[in-house]
Amino acid sequence: MQRRSFVRSLPSAVLFALVAALTLPVLAVTLSWLEFDAPARSILQQMLQTVLPAYAGTSLLLCLLVGAGVAAVGMATASAVTLFEFPGRRVFEWALLLPLAMPAYVLAYAYTDFLQYGGPLQTAMRSAFGLQGRLLPEVRSLGGAVLVFIAALYPYVYLLARTALSERAVHLMEAARLLGAPLSRRIREVALPLARPAVAAGVALALMETLADFGVSSYFGIQTFTAGIYKAWLSMDNRMAAAQLATVLLVFVAVLLRIERSAQQRLRFAAGRGARAGSGDAAPVPLRGRRAVLAWAVCAVPVALGFVLPVLFMLRPLVMGWEQLLWSQFVYWTLNSLWLAGLSAALATALALGLAFAVRRQPDALTRMAVQLASLGYAVPGAVIVVGLLLPVGWLQAAAPQTGAGYWVTATVLGVVWAYLVRFSAVALQSIQSGYSRIPPSFDDSARMLGTTGAGLLARVHWPLLKRSVAVAGLLVFVDVMKELPATLVLRPFNSDTLAVVTYQLARDERLGEAALPALALVLVGLLPVILLSRTLRLKT
Repeated sequence: MQRRSFVRSLPSAVLFALVAALTLPVLAVTLSWLEFDAPARSILQQMLQTVLPAYAGTSLLLCLLVGAGVAAVGMATASAVTLFEFPGRRVFEWALLLPLAMPAYVLAYAYTDFLQYGGPLQTAMRSAFGLQGRLLPEVRSLGGAVLVFIAALYPYVYLLARTALSERAVHLMEAARLLGAPLSRRIREVALPLARPAVAAGVALALMETLADFGVSSYFGIQTFTAGIYKAWLSMDNRMAAAQLATVLLVFVAVLLRIERSAQQRLRFAAGRGARAGSGDAAPVPLRGRRAVLAWAVCAVPVALGFVLPVLFMLRPLVMGWEQLLWSQFVYWTLNSLWLAGLSAALATALALGLAFAVRRQPDALTRMAVQLASLGYAVPGAVIVVGLLLPVGWLQAAAPQTGAGYWVTATVLGVVWAYLVRFSAVALQSIQSGYSRIPPSFDDSARMLGTTGAGLLARVHWPLLKRSVAVAGLLVFVDVMKELPATLVLRPFNSDTLAVVTYQLARDERLGEAALPALALVLVGLLPVILLSRTLRLKT
């Protein structure tokens, strides 16, 4: 009897152990305030008088400008391809997703190389017109960062707004037209209110990515919270200052996460009502003449700025320095990136499958809450995860030096893979839970009546129906790990650079020609989920 009780309690114990491992970074950063003694208060006072107002002001201004930009671009492009018919609309439906394949820091490097004072554009302008001095504004500035983030992150808003508009707006726009409403009023009073929750959710996701960024802010010299965390930890060797900055950043992220969750709930409610309201097929409004040209330009400019031009800018130094490229090192960086990404994708997918199966098997409130906690990692910036992993390692190392905890976390793949699992297990979990939503609970009941329970239920009933969702989950985690920079930069073992880290280091050393090859390799890998996403959207429509 005791053995049977132990067997029943073992999966729950394993579940909560995994959840504890995934939530440890956030918990450690929060508990760091227990060390808030006199030296810690002195550090906080110094930060309040020096760097903290600059970090908060810059981060807030960056978020406001990026939020307004991605909302405007995402809503304009989604409205164009959903509500109107013009030449090239079918191409733009998937082409507008291409910037998702371009990491923001790669965009920053590409535009800096082309537009800086010694870049080809200003050099050609000075030569052609006989001018002297700087002819364009400095790229490495807050304004340049805002443009880079808008070009890289607007697809978050575009994707959600397009889905919301396609479900109901076309039908209601047609109904408003039959009632005599002009086009401008239909857009203002029908389309925009319907897409508002989707825009809010997309903006929140884009701002979470903005706050989590390290590559752009570090390369442009912008004083954001993420850059400050790394400066406090690596340059000043002050773990308490880093923890306090990480806590403040967590508050910002928590607010954005709350906004995103609330907007998603309103979006699902609107979608459900829309599904009942719509009937029949309503064609988009055809555009001719200047309106068609305007719609084409609205869609073409973001694609050009977010994908086409950066790829061309990176190809130029690649071709010019083709003979100087160290192909053997590139192969090593690629293999190391593939190894870390493959291992992390396999572990994250297995972990997500176990968590999703636990909820399916025992859907009580405690299990659901535990899995929800484990899925919050994707909203936590990589800088916070790094601090949250290294803080308990420092505590353990101080209490028991013989354990060698510092070695295992910082000198092996354990630390970096752990950080990947904390950050990206939520991506795999979302995909697998989506697959589970398409498996009727009656399948489980039938299997239990036939004597199949536990692991047999997962292996014989669920797995054949979840293969596609598991493959998608693994692919998404693989690509996210390939592009991850902040956690990899600090936690990777010695002599195990990845494509993302090498791209950052070469660009920081002004060796943009050498950085072009690993940067374009990352873009090529990032195209895989974009292709998958565009195919999925095409099948739905």
